[in-house]
Amino acid sequence: MTQAIEQQHSHEAKRVTYIGAWLDGILSVVKVVVGLLVGSAALVADGIHSLSDLVTDGFVLAAIHYGRQEPDDDHHYGHGRIETLTTLLLGSVLIFVAGGIAWSSLDRLFSGTAVGAPGVIAIVITIAALVSKEWIFRYTMRVAKRVKSKLLEANAWHSRSDALSTAVVLVALIGAQFGFGWLDAVAAIVVGLLVGKVGWDLLWESARELVDTALPENVQQQMHDVACSVPGVDSVHDLRTRQSAGWVMVDLHVVVGPKITVSEAHEIGNEVSRRLRHEFPLLTDVIFHVDPEDDAGEGDPSRLPGLPLRPEVEAALNERWYRHPVWRTLSELQLHYLDGKVSVSLVIGDAVNQPPQCLASQLKGLASDIEWLGHVEILFITRAASNAP
Repeated sequence: MTQAIEQQHSHEAKRVTYIGAWLDGILSVVKVVVGLLVGSAALVADGIHSLSDLVTDGFVLAAIHYGRQEPDDDHHYGHGRIETLTTLLLGSVLIFVAGGIAWSSLDRLFSGTAVGAPGVIAIVITIAALVSKEWIFRYTMRVAKRVKSKLLEANAWHSRSDALSTAVVLVALIGAQFGFGWLDAVAAIVVGLLVGKVGWDLLWESARELVDTALPENVQQQMHDVACSVPGVDSVHDLRTRQSAGWVMVDLHVVVGPKITVSEAHEIGNEVSRRLRHEFPLLTDVIFHVDPEDDAGEGDPSRLPGLPLRPEVEAALNERWYRHPVWRTLSELQLHYLDGKVSVSLVIGDAVNQPPQCLASQLKGLASDIEWLGHVEILFITRAASNAP
């Protein structure tokens, strides 16, 4: 995603959140004032819910501003976790608010506090609040899908929970208008439960993200199949996924032919990355590791004993082969780290009057004491190839 598109998405997310914040502020004041005037605990609870929406709008604005900033020297993977942490805080606030609403409403219900008729004005205001909260939910959800923000989507569902709680309050107010005052306390309890459910869902999702929970198995399998479809890929293993603020990161091991060039293997890996990004637009980071053989299940190779690198290999082979004509006419030495051994291919420019298999057997015998030495192969450079520009 280009920086211009990212800035546009951030602007859209802030705009819809500002609109929601103004709406939440107005509704919270009106609901609380009217609820106190008519003596409706349910309407006051709903006003507090709207006030909590206003507070969370502030969290969302801060998270959008800081969470979508570019990577810097201290945050090489970006600031997406800020959105995740804000969502976690948002869920905690909602659960706290839900507990307070439910406790006070239960006390009101069991104490038998009388509730009078709220009047038509309170009912009309509640209907207007219900319509406005449903509108802001739909508007916010559209923007959340467009800019791919889980935090904004969570805030949209927070607005929907407010709309649902307002619907419950509306039923309670109508019931109280006809003499069923106890419905007011019951409605307040239901509102508290709804708020608590939303808070728990936000806590659960953000916690799963913070502990790097993988994508569903079917999505991982789809990624595996896409990677395996690339020409030159023999197999794929150790595919791992995680999420951050709605974005997805994946790393995987790509098995290619054991003797292809490094540049070809790297380009095969690049094509795997391209196809994954095309099929999964939410991918923000793809890390691939090229393997010359399938080492799935063998663990981290950095924790296992290693094989000698070129300087040590050349020194050991020179000590044993320096008198052999093949070694004296060597043009190129190719090393292949396969099956826990170092196989060597010796490319020579001057033909030696012996079959290559015989020469390879001689060299293998001279170095029979080297445990890490695998297959030995002799390759001749044809005269046409050596004269090619």
